[in-house]
Amino acid sequence: MQTQTIITTTAATVLTLGVDAIYFDYKRRNDPEFRKALRRDRKKYVKVQKQQEAAASAQQRDAIAHALLQVEIEGFPEDVDQKEAFFMNEVAQGEGLCQEGPERALDAALCFYKALKVYPQPKDLISIYDKTVPKHVLDILAEMIASDGSIPIGGPGESGPGVE
Repeated sequence: MQTQTIITTTAATVLTLGVDAIYFDYKRRNDPEFRKALRRDRKKYVKVQKQQEAAASAQQRDAIAHALLQVEIEGFPEDVDQKEAFFMNEVAQGEGLCQEGPERALDAALCFYKALKVYPQPKDLISIYDKTVPKHVLDILAEMIASDGSIPIGGPGESGPGVE
């Protein structure tokens, strides 16, 4: 008796879903107002998605700006030995945060940014980051670098008079 109830319920559910699918397809093909409503709903959905993406992007930019301001307030070590220890610590922290997942991407990028600020050859370190750091963290790091003009990215032969 119990098996037959399960079979009957399953058959009724499948039949209902099948009838709904057939009815939806019929309405979609034959009713112009229904098609217009579907198009309106799709456009509305796309518009909402774009607004949410823009809001998320603005929120991330604000978080990056706040984090960079906080880093500048904290400052960086001046002594060469302190810079080296600071660099190693920040890179290790950044790698650890990368392993924790995408939700820690901003913190990881901030650690890599701090390490980049004390590294004597930032361009070389950026090329290393390109090969080793996950893309989502690298994108945030690129935004940080772009908003900070104090990091010399160009090499010695890439800027100056006569270069076009």
